[in-house]
Amino acid sequence: MWALLSLAIGSFGIGMTEFVSMGLLPGIARDLLPDAWASSQEDAIAQAGLLISVYALGVVIGAPLIAGYAARFPRHRVLIALASALMLGNLLTVVAPTFETVALARLIAGLPHGAYFGIAAIVAADLLGPGRRAQGVSIVMSGLTIANVVGVPLGTWLGQVAGWRVSYAVVVGVFALGALMVAFIVPAMPGDGSRSLRHELGVFRLGQVWLTLGVGAIGFGSFFAVYSYIAPIMTEVAGAPEWAVPIALVATGLGMTVGNLVGGVVADRNLARAMLAAFLLLAAGSAVVGAATAHPVTLVIAMFLFGAISALAGPAVQTRLMDVSGDRPTIAAALNHSGMNVGNSLGAALGGGVIALGWGYAAPAWLGVVLALLGVGIVLGSFALERRSVELAA
Repeated sequence: MWALLSLAIGSFGIGMTEFVSMGLLPGIARDLLPDAWASSQEDAIAQAGLLISVYALGVVIGAPLIAGYAARFPRHRVLIALASALMLGNLLTVVAPTFETVALARLIAGLPHGAYFGIAAIVAADLLGPGRRAQGVSIVMSGLTIANVVGVPLGTWLGQVAGWRVSYAVVVGVFALGALMVAFIVPAMPGDGSRSLRHELGVFRLGQVWLTLGVGAIGFGSFFAVYSYIAPIMTEVAGAPEWAVPIALVATGLGMTVGNLVGGVVADRNLARAMLAAFLLLAAGSAVVGAATAHPVTLVIAMFLFGAISALAGPAVQTRLMDVSGDRPTIAAALNHSGMNVGNSLGAALGGGVIALGWGYAAPAWLGVVLALLGVGIVLGSFALERRSVELAA
């Protein structure tokens, strides 16, 4: 269990660095884009939202390349290197002086994200053994969800009080702790010296891998469309003071923690039903958020439910990718976070787009309904094609 906790510390840091940006967007825009802020706060916040997309782009690029290359090396050593790289990327974010250099730092910080999660998921699944693989994945991912309960609200509060750079400085310390814990606690696990990057990248020839990635890219875009703009939704639409934003973040994180743990158990019982139910509920949850923006209290309650629903699908999608990847589970597990961060980038960009069109800060919630329903369609198509392939083979 201590080994799983060590892996979850790194996940906590990843959750904090990825999601704290959402609550800090107004402060980042005010500091790094002063001219745009003076002209239009909405436009400045939408532009600052590009930092979320840039980080996600780093995840998308880095996950397959790093995980594919690292498959041959001992897994615990790779995890130490990845945690150290995440620490460096966030340190660059702290010291970068301009919007452009901060964007570059966020790209660098995102590169090791997916590979860390993917390799940590494989290690956790091996430690728990057959029949509990999704639960192992959910324990690793619990670091991310707990970050949304503790780390992200604390980071947002620190950013509001002491400046947004202080929040990323805390993240640097988390990754330093994570690297040390992995080094001293996680048991040595050999890699496969016969693996090559070319062999691992062969996973992209598998149609079911692409369909599962599409579920993450489009379906999870629903969550990120809403969560990326939770700060202005709380303050500008619900009329809450700025100090209430961390409360909404805590509520979301608590929901994600509950949903993630339940999702691991449900996915081990019936993977297909777990994925389908999760994205149907995600569409409903996004609609609830859109309908609850009139009052801060109802919005906080809605964000708890939305967080719980959004996390249900995480262990299922991760396990599905590992199942359909053949003999390439390491890169497949990492690719889950590529797909999710395409969703992060897509959701943030489309959410910023509907705001920039003048549809209001609540518009991303209704956009989220559409994206989640598209995810449902991909899930149905994926399992229908799988059943058809089995029937033809028989």
